Amino acid sequence: MSLRDKLNADLKDAMKAGDKRKLATIRLMNAAIKDKDINARTEGHDSEKLPDSALMDLFAKMVKQRQDSIAAYEQGGRAELAQQEREEMEIIQSYMPKQLSEDETREAIKGIIAAVGAASIKDMGKVMAELKTRYSGQIDMGKAGGVVKSLLG
Repeated sequence: MSLRDKLNADLKDAMKAGDKRKLATIRLMNAAIKDKDINARTEGHDSEKLPDSALMDLFAKMVKQRQDSIAAYEQGGRAELAQQEREEMEIIQSYMPKQLSEDETREAIKGIIAAVGAASIKDMGKVMAELKTRYSGQIDMGKAGGVVKSLLG
């Protein structure tokens, strides 16, 4: 079952169950997917629908937005809005692959450095590109950049 099919099936289940938070979040995810599909078509990509790997990148961005919102709401003393963002983030993350731990991330990066033959910080681009290809959605690329720098530097 593709990710889109799973989302649509879960949307129907959320409607039947009356789970308003999950229903709203899945609708938000579907809207973001449709927007991404439209942008891909206007940029001249042949396929009408993006692959699941591209959707993982989209979901990762959505999670990052929620994390930023949570920090802003907590700083502003809006605990109820921060909780709402947490719930949305958990729902989005349920469609993503399991995140690697810090140790697993470090080992994955070491393996990629060896695989691409990276020797210096100049090879960071190659390492990051391969990391994104193999572990899209499983690793926070912002944090991974720092680890790659420390290992290559």
